[in-house]
Amino acid sequence: MVWLAVVIGYLLGSISFSYLLTRLLKGYDIRQHGSGNAGATNMLRVVGKWPAITVFLLDLLKGTAAVWVGNILTHDPVVMLLSGVASIVGHNWPIFLGFRGGKGIATTIGVTVTLTFQAALISGIFAILAIIFTRFVSLGSLIFAALLPVMIAILDYPQQYIYISFLITLMAFIRHSQNIRRLLSGTESKLGSQKPERKAR
Repeated sequence: MVWLAVVIGYLLGSISFSYLLTRLLKGYDIRQHGSGNAGATNMLRVVGKWPAITVFLLDLLKGTAAVWVGNILTHDPVVMLLSGVASIVGHNWPIFLGFRGGKGIATTIGVTVTLTFQAALISGIFAILAIIFTRFVSLGSLIFAALLPVMIAILDYPQQYIYISFLITLMAFIRHSQNIRRLLSGTESKLGSQKPERKAR
């Protein structure tokens, strides 16, 4: 049942709502435009506000759904988190799109709000403040991911959650590696700015 929960979680995460909605509304692959990322922030830049909000909520909900799959199959909190982590992996590296997906922050929020609400809330507050003051969504995302294990440890969640949450943080930093380089070089795009269109491959 553990592996079944993980596999289902991964397949749920592999459903790319940004890809599907952009195909429906615009007829093209979101990954060939803007930043090339299949996620809500790029949807905002390329498609618009309401499609971006829709994608954010759907990506969040698939993380929550993956956690509940683990709950239904095992009732084990650790398996619930593993199933949720699998959904983040699926979002980042979706089998349906040649393993080229998004960065997993919305799905991470869905997973962590469901299982570690207080830790996610505190991390989210710091992340939102960072975005408000700097307008760097990537910086807020990184702060959210970095604070999660710290908050989970401080708030005395199960010890296994601390270890597994480091995996979530690692994935977020891997997927944001280009953003980190641009932040350090001062070339990262701010919220509300337009990125040059990418040419289709």
